Amino acid sequence: MDYFIGLDIGTSSVKGMLLSENAIVKTAEREYPVYYPKDGWSEQNPQDWYDGSISVIKELVSDIDKNSVASVSFSGQMHGLVVLDENDNVIRPAILWNDSRSSRETEYLNNVIGKETLQQNTGNIAFSGFTAPKVLWLKNNEPENFQKTEKIMLPKDYVAYRLSGVFATDCSDAAGTLYFDTKNRCWSETMLSVLGISEKNLPKVYESYQTVGTLKTFVADELGLNENVKIVIGAGDNAASAVGTDTIKSVCVLPPLKSNVPLSILVCVPVCVIVGLIAVRSVPTGRFRVIVLFSSSILPYLVTPSAVVTEKELATV
Repeated sequence: MDYFIGLDIGTSSVKGMLLSENAIVKTAEREYPVYYPKDGWSEQNPQDWYDGSISVIKELVSDIDKNSVASVSFSGQMHGLVVLDENDNVIRPAILWNDSRSSRETEYLNNVIGKETLQQNTGNIAFSGFTAPKVLWLKNNEPENFQKTEKIMLPKDYVAYRLSGVFATDCSDAAGTLYFDTKNRCWSETMLSVLGISEKNLPKVYESYQTVGTLKTFVADELGLNENVKIVIGAGDNAASAVGTDTIKSVCVLPPLKSNVPLSILVCVPVCVIVGLIAVRSVPTGRFRVIVLFSSSILPYLVTPSAVVTEKELATV
């Protein structure tokens, strides 16, 4: 019997699940701290994600034939900024999705670079939660750290990198950076130029279901697993929830599953952003999610290339 491990690199903890082909076998969780060094700042130590993941995996496989583990995959908190130097050392604590220090950079992106340019190149406008304003904040406020940066990655991808040595991400997580072209599913050259970074600083982009590598030999030895265990890149947490709730048909509405998760509407084409109320994401099925950034009760418009859909009309979907 094959077993599969899923890890969710959350904001408060890493949660793990061991599955067989038809059942949940075991779950485990390890908590870690969030640091608030200044007003509006929210940071974590990426080492805590990795240590928690290793501990969770060890617990999950403690009672099974470890040679039967086939793969490890991920979901995780989105938008966080993790930067590594040329020796793969973490340069500074990760800046999380709920960090608001980059308000000036967000304003610059929306008002100087312009919302139209952002929309044309990424399908979104800027919010301080996105990764791009964080990159600009680092460039403007910690130039020495910015100059040392060789790799820029997202939280779940850091853990995947530590396990496999493969610098990778998926389309859903990349779509939350504000430097990913959601329509063409590639990094936006225009936005990389705006940020002063290049594609060599960024991971290769895969679809969520793709295998990107296998366990490093010394990691496999520590875990007692076969080094041929596949690393499947997975998805950002909100995109993964769309799969978990089977919200993957041509037009579907996914209500918020918790307080900090917005309403999602799945469509088959990229949409235009209206007054900053919605954002576009990719999902593992190759479609696009419209993310309503406020309460679903104030969704005024959803614009596609061919139609305007009102909240009343959405209720009939």
